[in-house]
Amino acid sequence: MPTVHLLDYVAGNVRSLVNAINKVGYDVEWIRSPDDLKNADKLILPGVGHFGHCLSQLSEGGYLEPIKQHIEAGKPFMGVCVGLQALFEGSEEDPHVPGLGVVPMRMQKFNADTKSVPHIGWNSAMQTKCHSSSYQTFYGLNPSSKYYYVHSYAALYTPSVLEERGWSVATATYGEQEFIGAIARDNIFATQFHPEKSGHAGLGTLRAFLNGDQFQSLAKDLPSLQRHNNGLTRRIIACLDVRTNDAGDLVVTKGDQYDVREKTGLDAGGQVRNLGKPVDMAKKYYEQGADEVTFLNITSFRNCPLADTPMLEILRRTSETVFVPLTIGGGIKETVDTDGTHVSALDVATMYFKSGADKVSIGSDAVIAAEQFYKAGEKLSGQTAIETISQAYGNQAVVVSVDPKRVYVDRPEDTDHHTIKTAHTNAAGQSFCWYQCTIKGGRETRDVDVRQLAIAVEAMGAGEILLNCIDKDGSNSGFDLELINDVKAAVKIPVIASSGAGVPEHFAQVFEHTATDAALGAGMFHRGEFTVDEVKGYLSSRGFLVRSFETEI
Repeated sequence: MPTVHLLDYVAGNVRSLVNAINKVGYDVEWIRSPDDLKNADKLILPGVGHFGHCLSQLSEGGYLEPIKQHIEAGKPFMGVCVGLQALFEGSEEDPHVPGLGVVPMRMQKFNADTKSVPHIGWNSAMQTKCHSSSYQTFYGLNPSSKYYYVHSYAALYTPSVLEERGWSVATATYGEQEFIGAIARDNIFATQFHPEKSGHAGLGTLRAFLNGDQFQSLAKDLPSLQRHNNGLTRRIIACLDVRTNDAGDLVVTKGDQYDVREKTGLDAGGQVRNLGKPVDMAKKYYEQGADEVTFLNITSFRNCPLADTPMLEILRRTSETVFVPLTIGGGIKETVDTDGTHVSALDVATMYFKSGADKVSIGSDAVIAAEQFYKAGEKLSGQTAIETISQAYGNQAVVVSVDPKRVYVDRPEDTDHHTIKTAHTNAAGQSFCWYQCTIKGGRETRDVDVRQLAIAVEAMGAGEILLNCIDKDGSNSGFDLELINDVKAAVKIPVIASSGAGVPEHFAQVFEHTATDAALGAGMFHRGEFTVDEVKGYLSSRGFLVRSFETEI
């Protein structure tokens, strides 16, 4: 296969980018030293996380000047996410670290007053200027397609500033802010979005860059789609609870209030509910249009060496055919390996990132960390899993999964915890409740409420909250809208609604009545009652903007 050179400065999930490059017909050669850049023709600089960390790593490694020389020589260069940001003069994220200065602008942080930050999800890449009477796009970007973004800092768009200097520009809108989603000029192409995580649309942009197809003609009426199709879509996430069954096979399962063993039918007698194979089911949901796939490992694999953890192989195999973000939860914590070696939570997370994960989800350890945070007077220790992983990989790589349950009281004064007045009274007629956090799969309650937890983990550096609800789990009665609104009001980071979805209407309800950023389904998909594309079709019919699955480009 033809070759492209990849410069990895050790940040985030590079495996998926390699898989995507292989998918479109190219092989990867790694840049191991600055001298290797002399032999590179096509060069890709990927990146996630912190602008200052990226540029500092490149500077310390001696790569900045060779990268500039590669670009100045007219050789093809592509930057992805922070790889795009590196081309700019600098960023508010680290004002003292200069960028490459190829693009005469600086990155700014999104305004979090009216929207969640980080900006996470599927958004547009709309070209700002046509090149002729027929509509031409650069590197396969299409105004009818959506691309996956995950970032807190962006180049806010000012009309004509870059176009007058010969740049082709594609933008997206988040809230009221229009920002640069992709730029191109001569031999340079860079995307704020992740093409390797943007399904077939993203693969199309990679293929176009690698094949040198800079401009392509599209239908004349496509620019009208910019007004209709622009903006962030509603994310639908498919979640797979993975564990070993009694025969030792790794299966996808689902329970009622976290009990995954059969109670009725031929398998009654306590057998683990087996709904399918993880890799096959993840691919199925990808092909149905799932915007993300989440694996929650509910088996600890205590007697297995970390390097041989079955979830690593699941991620490796899934990332070969599934080109949307993958999240892995379960076991992301400080631990001792089977040979007695101490392994930090950061090291465990790194293993998952190298195997194909884009995010890690932290559960019980987040509750313990929140308790310690308040015990220390709301001071950060710098040593928690959330802090160490987000500092290394960026907060967008850390999800906190929380499992709260309702505790009813007669009056708010009857508890020290934050309460809500609920429309759903209990059998005793009590109309106030607070949400108690649990650990160990809901088996143990803790003296911390969900609002306290959300505030604490946001301070530690979590980028998203996966908000489950024990009372709703397996009920097929819809999401707990009161819980979601309560947590959303407490934090600026995105919140994923989880637990209770049984029909497509439940997704419409949660997007209509809460400000949630995404919604997650499990059992209704696993049992084949509804497909992801059926849910999206229903949402579209109700006027919600969703991403349509695209066939191979």
